[in-house]
Amino acid sequence: MGTFQVLKLPLGFIRVLEWLFAIFAFATCGGYSGQLRVSVDCMEKASSNLSIGIDFAYPFRLHQVSFEAPACEGIRRERVFLIGDYSSSAEFFVTIAVFAFLYSLMATIVYIFFQNKYRENNRGPLIDFIVTVVFSFMWLVSSSAWAKALSEVKMATDPDEVQLLIPACKLQTNKCGSVHGPRWSGLNTSVVFGFLNFVLWAGNIWFVFKETGWHKGTTKLAGGASEKQAGTFNQQPYNQGSFDQSGSYNTQGNMSQPSEYSQVGGPTSYSNQM
Repeated sequence: MGTFQVLKLPLGFIRVLEWLFAIFAFATCGGYSGQLRVSVDCMEKASSNLSIGIDFAYPFRLHQVSFEAPACEGIRRERVFLIGDYSSSAEFFVTIAVFAFLYSLMATIVYIFFQNKYRENNRGPLIDFIVTVVFSFMWLVSSSAWAKALSEVKMATDPDEVQLLIPACKLQTNKCGSVHGPRWSGLNTSVVFGFLNFVLWAGNIWFVFKETGWHKGTTKLAGGASEKQAGTFNQQPYNQGSFDQSGSYNTQGNMSQPSEYSQVGGPTSYSNQM
């Protein structure tokens, strides 16, 4: 039977938050699709197209995204491609999120159903600690890379920038404009969840470290040193014994004098001295 009490502890509770936040991270990024629309108003109105839809999605290989724009020369159309490839940062972020989800879910199951195996030979806590440190670092790197890539994706898909790619818009006789731009709320949320995952994994390092033999060994050493120090202060001071003048040993270290001093072998009378 599983010990679900571990979920009430920070170690188990944070693990549950980790796999939940990992789901939100890769779902908001990997499931994104956006659209922007631009208009090309040619001098010849018959050639104009006032609503050109441009769709793009994860993994944001924008150089493969194309659309047809009027050449403003009769009915001829031109195929235009967007600029940029941001798939590496996006896929790296989603990959870290997926693996973090799988590991945190597996760790939660181990905490609940295999607690004895986890603590056996201290191998489980050590592996858990190392993996937690690695994922903390990877979350920071992947979230930072994806945040930078997202800013470049926003710039590359800005309708004002896309208009500059259309040859007909470079002629002053034609008028080009933007109908609407993409919605970025989902991708912005993915970046937020990325850094939240970093905070969760970095904060969980301490609680996983407490389960390792390193922390327990340090605690034992600190406890033994404190007990030894306490025992030293609790010892009674050493009282050195002394001999009194009468020849008896005083164990309390006090010099006791006889009540009357009598000279042994001294003269008994004045006449004897004469």
